[in-house]
Amino acid sequence: MPKRILRGIVVSDKSDKTITVKVSRKVMHPVYKKYINRSKKYSVHDESNKYKTGEFVSIQENKPISKTKKWIVLN
Repeated sequence: MPKRILRGIVVSDKSDKTITVKVSRKVMHPVYKKYINRSKKYSVHDESNKYKTGEFVSIQENKPISKTKKWIVLN
């Protein structure tokens, strides 16, 4: 099974070797039939502390690195 790849924006880079990435998606409302934005934050492993707040990154699913980190940054 292929690993999921998502695109998002870095919202925090304060932790060591970890960034927080916000991934947004558009979902149709079941009653009003309008598209609304839904977003989720992921803790992502960044080995070299290369990415800073505000950058767009691609992240890929990975085996668990810690309790909350299950994603890595793609170059």
